[in-house]
Amino acid sequence: MASESATLLIVHHTVSPALEAMLASVLAGTRAEGIEGVDVMVRPALSANASDVLAADAFMVGTPANIGYMSGALKHFFDQIYYPTRRATAGAAYGAYVHGNEGLEGAVRSIATVAKGLGWEQAQRPVEVRGEPVPPDLEACWELGAAMASGLMR
Repeated sequence: MASESATLLIVHHTVSPALEAMLASVLAGTRAEGIEGVDVMVRPALSANASDVLAADAFMVGTPANIGYMSGALKHFFDQIYYPTRRATAGAAYGAYVHGNEGLEGAVRSIATVAKGLGWEQAQRPVEVRGEPVPPDLEACWELGAAMASGLMR
């Protein structure tokens, strides 16, 4: 029997107050008025697994930019789920948010490269925040969450 709701899996590596604020804004966006029939599953990158991925319909990842790359924790997540899930999740939508002081382009590019290998389709432009998030940055995170969740409404 088909599920009545869709699931958005948010996998994050939240290591700073800035990333905490970004995640909170993304989550608030997923609960925007009018969004119905979407379950949001939130997992830290070091505990998310293939079962979580296989239970989801779309994905969002959040990470700090570390030396021009996604965090090691997010890379570990991708390493663990890549082969067990890539055929089953091909064509799924994904979004991303990245925080750092520099090297964000490399982090975004590395996420896009792995997502392409998984066959995931970028549904929204990544949110890139340098330094302390200001209200427009947090609004962009809210919009990312709302757009990803509303895209799953059935």
